[in-house]
Amino acid sequence: MNPWNTSDIPDQTGRLAIVTGANSGLGRVTATELARHGADVVLAVRNVVAGEDAARDISSAVPGAKLRVRRLDLASLASVRAFADGVAEELGRVDLLVNNAGLVVLGPRRTTSDGFELHLGTNLLGHFALTGRLLPLLARGEAPRVVSLSSITHKTAHLDFDDLMSERDYRAAPAYGASKLATTVFGLELDRRLRAAGSPVLSALAHPGISGTNLTPRAWADRGRAGRWIARLGLLATQPVEQGALPQLRAATAPGVRGGQFFGPGGFREMRGRVVEAPASAEAADPAVGQRLWSVAQELTGVTYL
Repeated sequence: MNPWNTSDIPDQTGRLAIVTGANSGLGRVTATELARHGADVVLAVRNVVAGEDAARDISSAVPGAKLRVRRLDLASLASVRAFADGVAEELGRVDLLVNNAGLVVLGPRRTTSDGFELHLGTNLLGHFALTGRLLPLLARGEAPRVVSLSSITHKTAHLDFDDLMSERDYRAAPAYGASKLATTVFGLELDRRLRAAGSPVLSALAHPGISGTNLTPRAWADRGRAGRWIARLGLLATQPVEQGALPQLRAATAPGVRGGQFFGPGGFREMRGRVVEAPASAEAADPAVGQRLWSVAQELTGVTYL
């Protein structure tokens, strides 16, 4: 059997898709391929100028692409609310939500506008609130899906519920890993709750392995010249971003995807290679952890659903 690739994406004509962080990297590839296959795509981006530039480039590559650029800052719950309200007024329904945007900063501890540790606040809590606010629109969609983007770093991470915001012991790399573990827990718990509610919405997950996105150079930006060299060397070990986006594209579009299914690269240590079904860590798959994180996320964001 040939490896799954973009030629396997079925016709997406008529589907309304939202891709967070769609102006660069994995999100941009995902938005491009969805548009290429006929979807009407909302590029949900923090930087609208960069989003407009990306939309022009996508339109050049995909003549006739149906694109909208809308501002979304996942590090601000007010921005999440404004974005969701705008989508509800403008579109009325959503068929696909790809929670792609991610952030890693290997510098000092920072917080969101709501006071959350930046990694957890952006990678988990922003997407948790966004998904909840868009869920009524997804329920009106045709075969609706939510895809959450994990990372292989989740496998060695741990959630310390006594210090979720890393206030006592902040180390950037573990904080990022914990945020991606939390994202994975969220995607799996979302699936359980959607099933229990009899919702038509499907929750699936993906991770890109080690892919050549702009997250690597941005992550090391606070480390000066040494950081720049480390970032350049790190990019040598990555697979192309087009390959890295395939797991989330499969989760988003492939027929027969099951709720809770998780896709990633099938090569050495899941770092690169053809798309296969990937295992989540034991902590990520633990329903007790899922229930606890869900309760905490609802309390912190004020967004309650399922």
